[in-house]
Amino acid sequence: MSAVVDQAAAQGAAPQPGVRRRGRRSVTLGIGLTLVGLVVVVALVSFFWLPYAPSDTAGSRLEPPGPSHWLGTDKLGRDLLSQLMVGARIALAVGLGAVLIGAVVGITIGLLAAFASTWLDDTISAILDILIAFPTLLLAMLIVAAQGASLGTAILAIGLAMSAVIARLTRVLSKRVLSQQYVTAARTSGTTWPGVVARHILPNIWPTLLVNLALQFGIAVLAEASLSYLGLGAPPPNASWGRLLQEAQGTVAVAPVGAIAPGIALVILVIGVNLVADGLRDVADPTRRRSR
Repeated sequence: MSAVVDQAAAQGAAPQPGVRRRGRRSVTLGIGLTLVGLVVVVALVSFFWLPYAPSDTAGSRLEPPGPSHWLGTDKLGRDLLSQLMVGARIALAVGLGAVLIGAVVGITIGLLAAFASTWLDDTISAILDILIAFPTLLLAMLIVAAQGASLGTAILAIGLAMSAVIARLTRVLSKRVLSQQYVTAARTSGTTWPGVVARHILPNIWPTLLVNLALQFGIAVLAEASLSYLGLGAPPPNASWGRLLQEAQGTVAVAPVGAIAPGIALVILVIGVNLVADGLRDVADPTRRRSR
């Protein structure tokens, strides 16, 4: 009898699985927000204070980290910390701008496909499948090559390239909601299609869309860094992290900080965004919660 009591007490004292999962979800989201918040703080500080002007070449070439230049200088004598801080602005601007463009275009096309007739829906779906088959970076490179390299063009190109994925997801989720009986009842009661979208579709699909948009943010940051590395992103004097990596590759043996610092910055931001997306998936979308 005492053994049974002891076992029951041990089970009662043990944390419930749901509590453990919620705790882990909170930790994941908290770590992600901390990493992303660190980059945001650096970007905001760069608007008010920089150790040196990003284009200032008064320093010694390839100077190692020290009191005057905390991360050292590049091959032109520019302060690496100042360029890294400006690069945080560009990374966040590209991520936010591309996600905004992709969301507006993608959600609009996805909703139109969900409400379209069968043949039009099939046509739009086929076009989206073709676009999704091409990597985001490749589509962005084609657009930038046609329009010319600039920060605005890079944002537009990445946003348009990722819109196909968002459109396809929006279409699938919207059709799932449209098949529900409460939507049929709403239409029978006289609710217009815009009313159905505002009251039923968007409130039900936003959790999954939010997670996907967070993931697309990280993809956009990496795509811009790749474009800049290839010379198709923001041109000088914009201190993109990708361009910093490209410029440092020739001197990595004698000044490794020039390549390590922007690489670490990219890793911090992308991992932070992915952790935020993972946390949002568990918190905002109960249908996709996973046991950990």
